[in-house]
Amino acid sequence: MVFRSRIGRRAAVASALGLGALGLVAARQFQEQSRPPTGSSFPEGFRWGTATSAFQIEGATHEDGRGPSIWDTFSNLPGKIKGGATADIADDHYHLYKEDVGLMKGLGVSTYRFSIAWPRLFPDGRGPLNEKGLAFYDRLVDELLANGIQPYATLYHWDLPQALQDRGGWQSRDTAEAFADYAAVVAARLGDRVGHFFTLNEMRTFVELGYGGGEFAPGLKLPRTGLYQVRHNAVLAHGLAVQAVRARGRAGIKIGPAENITPAFPVITTRRNIEAAEIATRELNAAYLTVILEGRYTDAYLKAAGPDAPRFTEADLKTISTPVDYVGLNVYGPGEFVRARQRRPYYAEIPLPDSYPHMESDWITFGPEALYWAPLQVTKLWNVKEIYITENGTSSDDKPDANGVVEDLDRVFYLREYLAQLLRAIRAGAPVRGYFVWSLMDNFEWLQGYSARFGLHYVDFKTLKRTPKLSASFYRKVIERNALV
Repeated sequence: MVFRSRIGRRAAVASALGLGALGLVAARQFQEQSRPPTGSSFPEGFRWGTATSAFQIEGATHEDGRGPSIWDTFSNLPGKIKGGATADIADDHYHLYKEDVGLMKGLGVSTYRFSIAWPRLFPDGRGPLNEKGLAFYDRLVDELLANGIQPYATLYHWDLPQALQDRGGWQSRDTAEAFADYAAVVAARLGDRVGHFFTLNEMRTFVELGYGGGEFAPGLKLPRTGLYQVRHNAVLAHGLAVQAVRARGRAGIKIGPAENITPAFPVITTRRNIEAAEIATRELNAAYLTVILEGRYTDAYLKAAGPDAPRFTEADLKTISTPVDYVGLNVYGPGEFVRARQRRPYYAEIPLPDSYPHMESDWITFGPEALYWAPLQVTKLWNVKEIYITENGTSSDDKPDANGVVEDLDRVFYLREYLAQLLRAIRAGAPVRGYFVWSLMDNFEWLQGYSARFGLHYVDFKTLKRTPKLSASFYRKVIERNALV
């Protein structure tokens, strides 16, 4: 069908949505909100980077005194990981880190977000520091700085020392305190060169899937009371770590969380629906970002918990809400679509139909507006002054052609559309200072093993050869111009 005029297009949108004549205004708003921003340049000084995690790329799981993590234990259980894969070798980044820094330099990134493996530094979770483990991160940080790349270090990306899990893991408050002790050592030893830290990566994921659903390590399915307490212990660990890094690191170090926010979108961009989406975002993130940034659990969250609510003190809440310097947001797809309603909770969630478009990994639904709404809502709800997009990317069915070339057009399309919405958010006032694409290279993708490829660089896991994909060329051009291409 060819639309002859703007009115025709708007009427068709309204008709498709079942809105009738009165829906023309909403359709017009929908069309206006969906337009790409005028111009394509990002702010001067915008920080372009890429991201990885220790367990997914380092390998060398038995070298230089590293202890086992819960993911080492979990991935060695029969049937847990696709193809029976483990991360014992992964990308062998532990030995090939100089080559990988060269890949970053080839992209032109100015920043790199990586995680530090807690069991590499403290094999038992606490106790004496393993100097050989720390030495690897000394070498990595020095190599990054020598190539003009600023390190952004994540303190925890799910690889809890197994020794701590044996003593209760995140079910125990002691683990939160052990995490703070570990964070203090990292800040004291690396903080002379690392100026930016993230505390815990995606608390929602490792708590809900690891201790609630049992799909992720350590594979537990706790009753409600236990799960609520694990959530509290995780955000408490965040607050304790912020305090520890500030106490032991040099002056001027910046720190904040990196959370996979669940944003709520207005199903149609009317004023009431936008307000309802903000209410929903606050409640959907009550256990994590909301309590960190407000210093209290919402009334609705505690009411829903009932007798299973976590045990906490006012001192806990004060620690959890220790002021942060920025907020990191991991964004892959849309959270929830909502519309306004007259009674509490003042929003109704609209479920996605089975036909809603998604990427190669089924859990990534295609929703580029997430990089518009999420930063704006975080800014408005909590008056956050600095935001980083700490992860954004997609897997793709990457298969090299006869010449070894990977033309991952779906990833290029995904990144272009998401970046357009991010630029739109920045122009609307969201203080986004940088963007880290996930990921630098294909790696161990948790339950999917090596079958889901998220990298800008293709990795042959037999030879460990790295090859740039089409998306790497796209991202390099974006960075070169500091603009969409």
